[in-house]
Amino acid sequence: MMNSMIRPSFHAVILAGGRGTRLGPYTTVLPKPLMPVGGHPILGIIIQQLQRAGATRVTLAVNHMADLIRAVVGDGSRYGLQVEYSLEESALGTIAPLKLIPGLPDKFLVMNGDILTKLDPSDLLEAHNRSGCRLTIASFQRDTRIDFGVLDVDPVRGRLLGHTEKPTYHFNVSMGMYAMDRSLLDSVPDGQHFGVDTLALGMLSRDEPVNIFQYEGYWLDLGRPSDFEKANQDILDLGLVEPDEDFA
Repeated sequence: MMNSMIRPSFHAVILAGGRGTRLGPYTTVLPKPLMPVGGHPILGIIIQQLQRAGATRVTLAVNHMADLIRAVVGDGSRYGLQVEYSLEESALGTIAPLKLIPGLPDKFLVMNGDILTKLDPSDLLEAHNRSGCRLTIASFQRDTRIDFGVLDVDPVRGRLLGHTEKPTYHFNVSMGMYAMDRSLLDSVPDGQHFGVDTLALGMLSRDEPVNIFQYEGYWLDLGRPSDFEKANQDILDLGLVEPDEDFA
């Protein structure tokens, strides 16, 4: 990890425009990025992490309940950095909203506004700069246990080929954190839904490499009630907030 005294500054974009339907009915009252974790909005925790890692400017890409997010977060002065807003008139995915943001630097960080992790954003950016790639995706190994006996079946003959009792499968999943070069946006269509999956697959189709940053620490996507509850149980032990710290 880089020394905090010599970390270069950077610009981060937080994708905070989703409706959070998987967290309903909670998100009928609050947008998902303002859902409290340990008494603090998850968005406030993320912005504070970014500031500590060296971010001096953060742009929030907003849509659903944008006015409420703006009222809570403000101009960023409480976090010690500059917060700006970019409004999507309709849902555009993870990459298309970036085309609406003026003044992006040559390299910048993008992350979802509903994740809790101890990954240092400056480490991700440093790895991206070293890679020589135009896109770096932060990756986490997620283990999924199947609570049934899994059958491997020959679909033609209808015969059993194998049987595994309650297996655990290992998947490399996207953490919802990316470092990227602004030049990639030249290939993104205006005003159309365009996600990081489409971007990455397009790069691979052109034989352009995509860098993967494998992370083995703590990470949670707060899209499901069970993960949201776990985040509230874990937050103080993670050291990301102090019991009396005021983020909003």
